[in-house]
Amino acid sequence: MTGDRPTVLFSRCLGFEPCRYNGGIVSAPIVDALRLFVNAVPVCPEVSIGLGVPRAPIRLLGTGDTLRLVQPETGVDVTSLMHAFTDGFLAGAEKLYDGAVLKSGSPSCGIRDAKAYAEAERGSASRRTAGFFGRSVADRLSGSAIEDEGRLRNLDIRQHFLTQLFARARFRTVESRRETRALVLFHSQYKLVLMAYSQVGMRELGRLVANPQRRAASAMIAEYGARFMAALARAPRRGSAVNVLMHALGYVSERLTPREKAFFLTTLDEYRSGRVSLAVPSSLMRSWIVRFEVPYLADQVFFEPYPRGLVDELDSGKGREVR
Repeated sequence: MTGDRPTVLFSRCLGFEPCRYNGGIVSAPIVDALRLFVNAVPVCPEVSIGLGVPRAPIRLLGTGDTLRLVQPETGVDVTSLMHAFTDGFLAGAEKLYDGAVLKSGSPSCGIRDAKAYAEAERGSASRRTAGFFGRSVADRLSGSAIEDEGRLRNLDIRQHFLTQLFARARFRTVESRRETRALVLFHSQYKLVLMAYSQVGMRELGRLVANPQRRAASAMIAEYGARFMAALARAPRRGSAVNVLMHALGYVSERLTPREKAFFLTTLDEYRSGRVSLAVPSSLMRSWIVRFEVPYLADQVFFEPYPRGLVDELDSGKGREVR
């Protein structure tokens, strides 16, 4: 795996500093692992607007589209402070960050599952929504890899997030070089990734890279980037990844023994049913790519979309239940 290190925004409480409302810190193994491979930028919006540690909890209030951020115990409304901090901190964020990992359920950092209450008093939550800061991150970093630490316990979600994250970082190299040949190389290396995610997107991007209209490199790269991240927006189905591996099998099958092919097909069935991770059949295929020296497959990012140190081959893939 080559390319620039991604720059990732993290909630500061995720293993960086004990800044939760109760003075605690959250253990997040995926964050601990990621910190070895990315440029980490931790932030705690609540501390940044002047709330101390520990502090009285804040709460999202409102029943419509307009929500307020209030500290029920003190009656202090921090909505304006949070808006001001968020606007300032995220200015130019789309050029600064390749992704974000934020605290699940947080009224400030939650991406989708923060509790919004109808009233400040204790009671059941009226609905789940994004926190103030989390919503702005999702809006400003549209097309980037954004998740909360809770959902990243699920293997499929984690693989999708990491693939997006390191693809975005690699594409920044293309953007900085501003050369058509850099884009052509990037596309050729991501063909199998695109095949797994979206065959329609793969064909459309192929036609764009062919550049029959002889467009300027800068315009083509900008359009490609937007379309590429859109193609990677939804996690691929396991069956799509199986199809890619079957496609790769065609390059080496004639040199394999019947028992080797049978073992590989069994491994694919185990992956399809969720009993092993994608890393298992991918690693097996990679060994044959090296053994038989297959240049086309050796260049494909699909077989190492993110650093090998982030691969956990023993993960069953069942993870936590995803909301």
